[in-house]
Amino acid sequence: MPKTEPNNAPFSYDGLDRVIHEKARLGLLTSLMAHPKGLAFADLKQLCGLTDGNLSRHLQVLQEAGLVEVTKGYEGNRPHTTCRLTKSGRRRFLDYLAVLERLVRDAAKAAGKEDTAIARLGILPV
Repeated sequence: MPKTEPNNAPFSYDGLDRVIHEKARLGLLTSLMAHPKGLAFADLKQLCGLTDGNLSRHLQVLQEAGLVEVTKGYEGNRPHTTCRLTKSGRRRFLDYLAVLERLVRDAAKAAGKEDTAIARLGILPV
């Protein structure tokens, strides 16, 4: 099947990146976006409510996709892992959010509720 142009398939939302769109990874990226200098592994684990193994696996996926940088080292004599968004990871996440915002607008229009709670969130003009 040929790839459709965005104008021919306005509801395809091709920018909803599957790597980012998974719930745990979305939470991780949002946490890292709010902390540009990065976060310790333990802090990410607590903020996102993940187990060590689950967090490690999601970070591996994000790292392989070039979204996240993981730095392992020591703080004193204790192992310390820091995670931060890469420059391209930040750009991809912002692009993803723009598509998600468009999706919310389209859904609100389809529901005829542009002036409801979604508008009050600042996504749509009141």
